[in-house]
Amino acid sequence: MTERKADAPPVQADLRRTLRAPLLVRKVRLEDAREVFFGYSKNLSRGGMFIATVNPLEPGSRVIVDIPLPPPHKDSVRCECEVVWKRPYRPDNRYDPGMGLKFIDISEAAADIINNWVREAES
Repeated sequence: MTERKADAPPVQADLRRTLRAPLLVRKVRLEDAREVFFGYSKNLSRGGMFIATVNPLEPGSRVIVDIPLPPPHKDSVRCECEVVWKRPYRPDNRYDPGMGLKFIDISEAAADIINNWVREAES
């Protein structure tokens, strides 16, 4: 079994089953503290997303996320997510700090919209 360096991306990133695309995340509300912060997602898929932040939450934390949908959709997807991994800020790390989120209660319709959006962005 090989060991992963602390500054390398998580192994799960190499085992992706769904396409991903960049997306600006409008807001994430922390469920426990009722804080709101804005973030940038570098990867989005129907199953989850990566949010770049210098203050990633601990794995197992839950957040509510609002994801703005692309035109012609006029609203956003709101769902609960679980932090599945984090990458803390380190000045010598070439990877962005942040956290990987898994969608917990996203509707199938919203997941399909995200999946189609990602496919369009990839083509």
